[in-house]
Amino acid sequence: MKRSARTLLVDSPETSPISAVDLFCGAGGLSYGLNRAGIRVEAGIDIDEQAEHAFHANNPGARFYRWDVSRKYSSSVEKLFRPGAVRLLAGCAPCKPFSKLTNGVGEHEDWDLLDYFGRFVRGILPELVTMENVPELADRGAEVFERFLGVLRSCEYAIDWKVVRCEDYGIPQSRRRLVLLASRIGDIQIPRGRYRYPAMWRTVRDAIGDLPSVASGEEDPDDPLHVAVRLTRVNQQRIRATRHDGGTQKDWPKRLLLKCHKRSTGKSYSSIYGRMWWDRPAPTMTTLCTGIGNGRFGHPEQDRAITLREAALLQSFPRSYGFWPSDQRLNRSAIGRMIGNAVPPRLAQALGQALLSHVRMAVTTGA
Repeated sequence: MKRSARTLLVDSPETSPISAVDLFCGAGGLSYGLNRAGIRVEAGIDIDEQAEHAFHANNPGARFYRWDVSRKYSSSVEKLFRPGAVRLLAGCAPCKPFSKLTNGVGEHEDWDLLDYFGRFVRGILPELVTMENVPELADRGAEVFERFLGVLRSCEYAIDWKVVRCEDYGIPQSRRRLVLLASRIGDIQIPRGRYRYPAMWRTVRDAIGDLPSVASGEEDPDDPLHVAVRLTRVNQQRIRATRHDGGTQKDWPKRLLLKCHKRSTGKSYSSIYGRMWWDRPAPTMTTLCTGIGNGRFGHPEQDRAITLREAALLQSFPRSYGFWPSDQRLNRSAIGRMIGNAVPPRLAQALGQALLSHVRMAVTTGA
């Protein structure tokens, strides 16, 4: 039987009506956005111990649990919710198994993690569920996605899912994501973004245009994350030969071209080693976005790849977001992974606001 939202709502200035647990929380982008929307996140769960500092430092009041979800029962997760509140089970299962860049999709070690998410849904029956992943989940990962939807349907959830453009939600990045909202207390819809037209989109300039200049291999003394990877001699020549504001390898003399780029098949990868445009959203941030050889990750005019801080800002993290303990040597690889894998906080905030409105409407109508 569905539980009434009226009996679940705890509506006071000190508490949020929704109590959330974030599965696969990583550095906390989803939790941070939900918190910004007014949802109380009780806990984040992730197997990656390197993400613990970022989650704790930016989500006060929430506990981090380094758990392997495949080894936990639903009862362990259920205990983390605040008694009496509307419960939200949120999460972004690792996207790599479904990415178009992954070969042997069904054989990937993380292929079945969404099944564990579904198992927790069935065992806990939270009033609300939200899930985010790559668009390919509905295509290359259709088998596991259909199982997840089947769990929600069998448990009497109203469901809405769609592929959205992150640009529409104020994120300065061309990024498409599959998002899902589900509710046991009434019909629910994914909110439309407020920035639906290209003229309204936030740009690279909006996000990083006022940061201090740094050269290849240089670090901003006031921000250890604003540090540029040191380029090799030939890559320095390549970036200098790339015209400012959107240039590509097509600007290079032939001596700088890679062998693979000279072949006909290499022509389809023209954005690699390219520069971003100042007045457009950035390309999709990946876990390797601070290397110019991994995509169009060159700074629009400075002769270097973007920094970790710039990548975080392009993911819509605030400038104050801390990813690593100040008393420890920076692990750039780990931070890059956290940033590239994160749910953009602005997207999470929009989803959180929709969930809060949904709960309040359910209470008003006596659901």
